[in-house]
Amino acid sequence: MNCSLSMEGILSDEPLRRQLFPIVEKGIFFAHAGICPLPRPTCEAIEREAKNATVLHQDEDYLARIAGVRAKAASLFGIHADEIALLGPTSLGLSLVANGLDWKPGDEVIFNPDDYPANVYPWRALEQKGVKPVPLAPPFTGVISPELVEQSMTNKTRLVALASAHFLSGVPLDVSAIGKLARRRGVLFSLDAIQTLGAVRTPLELVDFASADSHKWMLGPLAAGLFIVKKEHQELLKPSLIGADNIRTRHFIAEEKLVPVDGAARYEPGSLNMLGIAGMSASIDLLSKIGLENIERQVFTLREKLRAALAGEGWIFPAPQEMDMAASGILSARPPRGNAKEIYAALEKEGVIVSCRWTRDGTAWLRFSPHFYNTEREVDAVLDKIMN
Repeated sequence: MNCSLSMEGILSDEPLRRQLFPIVEKGIFFAHAGICPLPRPTCEAIEREAKNATVLHQDEDYLARIAGVRAKAASLFGIHADEIALLGPTSLGLSLVANGLDWKPGDEVIFNPDDYPANVYPWRALEQKGVKPVPLAPPFTGVISPELVEQSMTNKTRLVALASAHFLSGVPLDVSAIGKLARRRGVLFSLDAIQTLGAVRTPLELVDFASADSHKWMLGPLAAGLFIVKKEHQELLKPSLIGADNIRTRHFIAEEKLVPVDGAARYEPGSLNMLGIAGMSASIDLLSKIGLENIERQVFTLREKLRAALAGEGWIFPAPQEMDMAASGILSARPPRGNAKEIYAALEKEGVIVSCRWTRDGTAWLRFSPHFYNTEREVDAVLDKIMN
């Protein structure tokens, strides 16, 4: 890949944009909050990994390459390499938090019952251990304020488990404010970060645990992801999956005493998904070359262009604009007349891929989630199809 690659270069050079993102040849893809299409360099990295495995041992330089990917992710997202386990999907990381803490009967966990199910079920399942799940009741879909969280806290609160942006409304969480609140109250903070990592800068300084697969905004393959556990909690969060790779072992001979390896690798019980990780590594390279600040700016520009045009035509949003300042790449809306599901199907026939999602009351919403390589011209084209 061109080392001087830039977002401006991609957006101003249509052949280059099509070369890097083959999906552009097929149509307009505004569904990165779902499952993303792979950039060409990511696909090529997976192919190289697979081809090399036909003529080399699959563990050739395995540890060194794994260490390299941890370092890349740490640099991009502002964390330490030994705080990263290379595990996907997101559900796995969230479940490792739920199953790895030493819960006591009566402990409480605060969560959003209308979050994506992967960030709901692990906390509800803790009732089997005598833990009390405490559901929040936000005034609008995904609008969770620090005040709402604090009102739900008691002296029994052990964990706050929230998402960095709501999967439908796109309303972002004030991660720093929630982190400060949790730290002040002596409460742990788990973040489902899949809907922001790779699209916008996500402050992880005061987050204790974070989970994100790469198949959305990180532009990586399915089931390759990041599970982040801060250093100070790696003794607290016990590995709930045990295998040959995360327990200290000499000469492949099982020890009587189970002592976890150092760092977040203690949460990786066995061989890792090297094909997926090779692809995720290439995607991280691409994001790093473009720069998260630049990516964020473009994503916000496209989202706000969509919102302004749809608002001007009377479209309805899950949350009022003043509660939904642009800090994610997701925008959901429904028309004042007509059916969102029908519009979704019509767009798909014309080569425009968005998502259709529902709120608990059964209302269908169109969800738009463009990434940095999408253009304002594409936004205009999508709006033209919707309005006409």
